Amino acid sequence: MRFVIRLLINAAALALTFWLVGGLCWDWDNNSILALLLLALVFGVVNAFIRPLVALLTCPLVILTLGLFTFVINALMLWLTVWLSREVLNISFTCVPTFFWDYLWGALVLSLVSWGVSLLVPDRIEKGRRSMNN
Repeated sequence: MRFVIRLLINAAALALTFWLVGGLCWDWDNNSILALLLLALVFGVVNAFIRPLVALLTCPLVILTLGLFTFVINALMLWLTVWLSREVLNISFTCVPTFFWDYLWGALVLSLVSWGVSLLVPDRIEKGRRSMNN
């Protein structure tokens, strides 16, 4: 159940990101909700398996930039998600972002939306900690 909730949250966050960021062009006419859910699934897999490896390899840069390089890592993960979705799953986009800034703004929006949603939908672990402290 938790997986389905996270998948729906990722899908909503990606939809909001593609709607807000002008350079990321989701083809709303040709893509269905299923395509959005597949995109969210790819995003989740990329963030679960590839992002930790990239974060580990770029740890000195993250420390050197006082954590700001994390935004670059997030932008790269968004780029990888779009690329994999377009090339492997044939999910259509009306344009392909050519500027890194589009991915950087998209990653920032995704981070803010994920942070906001995590405030509204707490994890079971957090609930357990709260009940133990009371």
